[in-house]
Amino acid sequence: MKNRLLQKLLRPLALLGIGLGGSSMLSAEPLRIAYSDWPGWVAWEIGIQKGWFAEEGVDVEFLWFDYVASMDAYAAGQVDAVTVTNGDMLVTGATGKPSVAILINDISNGNDMIVARPGIETIADLEGKTIGVEEGFVCHLLLLKGLESVGLSAADVTIINTPTEETPQVLASGAVDAIGAWQPNSGQALRSVADSTPVFTSADVPGLIYDLLVVDPATLEDRRDDWMAVVKVWYRIVDYLMDDDNFDEALAILANRVQVSPEEYEALFFGTKILTLEQALEAWEPGEGLDSVFGSTEVVNAFNVANGVYDELLDVENYLDPSLVREFAESLEE
Repeated sequence: MKNRLLQKLLRPLALLGIGLGGSSMLSAEPLRIAYSDWPGWVAWEIGIQKGWFAEEGVDVEFLWFDYVASMDAYAAGQVDAVTVTNGDMLVTGATGKPSVAILINDISNGNDMIVARPGIETIADLEGKTIGVEEGFVCHLLLLKGLESVGLSAADVTIINTPTEETPQVLASGAVDAIGAWQPNSGQALRSVADSTPVFTSADVPGLIYDLLVVDPATLEDRRDDWMAVVKVWYRIVDYLMDDDNFDEALAILANRVQVSPEEYEALFFGTKILTLEQALEAWEPGEGLDSVFGSTEVVNAFNVANGVYDELLDVENYLDPSLVREFAESLEE
């Protein structure tokens, strides 16, 4: 059975009369970017609040969505770009929606979790247990990697297909022994069950999950200078975040966007590793390991096919374009 996200993405395309080889309707301006509740994407709020896009001469409208809804909007041509994981970028490609990543925001550094009930202390303790996770999504992949790290496989556990947003309630109900979820759902699960434990997280397998800015190639071709301005603003945001003197103000901006306290948001922030320009350039180098966004995306490409998210392996190179970031880096050396 196809992934729930793939099914949802196909519906708005059909409603708009966009076939699997078709293109979306893009307006000239402003650039429309769908973003959602993940620290590496909430960070865009700094540039929004400080007016840096206007200073760079680009008109950008950021639209706030729940994650899957942001994918729906992008698939339907309602926005020019969307913030997604590298795996979900490929899912959009499987619908026939043109997609290319131009920017790496971060890698998940602990915010994606396998959370277990009290009494289960390690990933190995999950042998023979029941786990609620949304099949075909990134935390399903995380679970398999965790099991693999201790010599187990999916055959050694019972997986209950569970929508990610429902995982905190399912763990609290006692219906499963553990769940897989990303923030904010993983944090909600930990809070809802006293003494529950994150037995495996994305920090245990760095580079498995890359978080990206993905754009429609048509708008990239038509408005390349505007997208370069967006890249410039992003690295202005990164420089701001890397300055310890800005930390309290940054936390206040990020926390306000998602309506939690700065103290609560601090833990979420450090569960995401925002990449500096130098780190991003290294990640953009083609390679087979998780240190490369190309290698990482090949891993999730194989996972998607193995789990019936789509039928055939996609050409990963068609979905990753480091040229804008490289051009920006070169401009700093001139």
